[in-house]
Formats: sequence, C-alpha cells, structure tokens
Amino acid sequence: MKIIPLIALSLALTSLSSAAYAQGKPAPKNALLYFVWPQNGTTIKGGFWCRFGLRNMGVTHAGDSYPNSGHHHLLIDVNDPLNPNEPIPQDKAHLHFGAGQTEARIELPPGKHTLQLVLGDAEHYPFNPPVVSEKITITIK
Repeated sequence: MKIIPLIALSLALTSLSSAAYAQGKPAPKNALLYFVWPQNGTTIKGGFWCRFGLRNMGVTHAGDSYPNSGHHHLLIDVNDPLNPNEPIPQDKAHLHFGAGQTEARIELPPGKHTLQLVLGDAEHYPFNPPVVSEKITITIK
C-alpha cells in the first residue's frame, strides 16, 4: 500500500518541476535576434522570403531543450505584448517555426504591416530576458 502514495508524490513533484521549467528559461544577455531580410521600410511586391538572424544563441526544434537555444516565432501586425508566463500563441498573427527554420515564404495582403521575431524555448515560452527583434514595418504592393 505504500507504493500508491509514492507514485502520487512522484507525479506531483514531476508536474511541479515541469511548470517551473516552462517559464522564463534564461537567455544570454548578449543574444541578438534580427531580420536579415526584409529591412525596416522595405516595399515588396507580392510574397517574399523572410530571413531570420540570431547571434550568441542556437536554433533548434520545438521540444528540444538545449542550453542557449530555441526556435523562431514571427509576429505579424501584433501590438499587444507577449505574456512571459504563457506560451507564444499560435495563429495567423503568431507564426511558429518549430522545425528550426531560419527563413520562410510569407504572403501578406497589400498595405503596411509590422513584423517582429521572438525566440521561444522548447515549450514556446519567451526567454528571460526576452529575445526579440526590433519591430519593423514593411509595405506590400
């Protein structure tokens, strides 16, 4: 009969460590996330290849938990700040690149759009401090 309480305790401790781990994974203070292309103010006709740059950290797959590494998220026309205690949303404004991609073909409707990159950890949480690019504005003709 002692095994049931031990299993319950093990499960409780495992879930607590997962919850603590999932939020605020540390990032180097000198990490830099940026757009290789497009650059701020670029006017583009039609779809384009968006290329992501990262210094002083590595890119890996979602779910892979290696020190100083994560995967890219592209925020399109997002004005609200991300909650550091919640995973980065996944929708048409928050694109996930969990296969370790460093570029993507993007199709946007004509007009002005803002783009920003956010590096997420294995569980899609922002790092602490957050690793984000500058927000850029592009125009699609």
